[in-house]
Amino acid sequence: LIFFLPLLSLAAPSPERETALFAGGCFWCMQPPFDHWKNRGVISTKVGYTGGVLENPKYEQVSHEKTGHREAIEVVFNPRKVTYEELLELFWKQIDPFDSKGQFCDKGEQYTSAIFYGSSTQKLAAEQSKKRKERELKKEIATAILPAKIFYPAEDYHQSYYEKNPMKYKFYRRACGRDERRKEVWGTI
Repeated sequence: LIFFLPLLSLAAPSPERETALFAGGCFWCMQPPFDHWKNRGVISTKVGYTGGVLENPKYEQVSHEKTGHREAIEVVFNPRKVTYEELLELFWKQIDPFDSKGQFCDKGEQYTSAIFYGSSTQKLAAEQSKKRKERELKKEIATAILPAKIFYPAEDYHQSYYEKNPMKYKFYRRACGRDERRKEVWGTI
C-alpha cells in the first residue's frame, strides 16, 4: 500500500490546473485569443498536433500526409479563475463550426475542428455546449467531440507565431478570410 500512495497523489488532478485541447484550423490563429485570457485564468498555451497515430509528428508530416492528427492548441488553465465552459465559449467564437472539410481557407483533415476531452466532466460540458450552439445557430455543427490523445507540441517556430512574425500572421489571417467568416457565423466577434 505504501508503494501505491505516491502514484495516487500523482494521478489526482490539481484544483488549480487543468488542460483543455481544441482544434480550430490553423493553430497560429487559435493561440492569440487564449493568450489574451492569461489575466483571466489561462496559465499557458502551446500549439501542436493531436488525435492521430503517428508518434512525434512534424509539421510537414501533419500538413502533407494522412497522420490523423489535427493542428491543435493545448490550454492549461486555473479552473478557480476560468471555467472549462468559458473556454468552450471562447473556442466556438474562433471557428466556423459548420465546415466539415477544414477551417476557412485551410482544407483537409488536419484543419478540421474538434474538442478533445480529458475527462467525463469535460465530455459532458462539450456535448452540452455543442447542443446549445446548434439550437442557437439552428444548424447542425460539424465540430467533433473526441477523447484526448497525446498532444505533441509543434516546432518552436510555430509557438506564438503571431508575436514572432506579426506581419506574416496578419496577412495570412486576413487572406484566409477567417474574421469575415466568423462575423457571418457569430455576428459581433
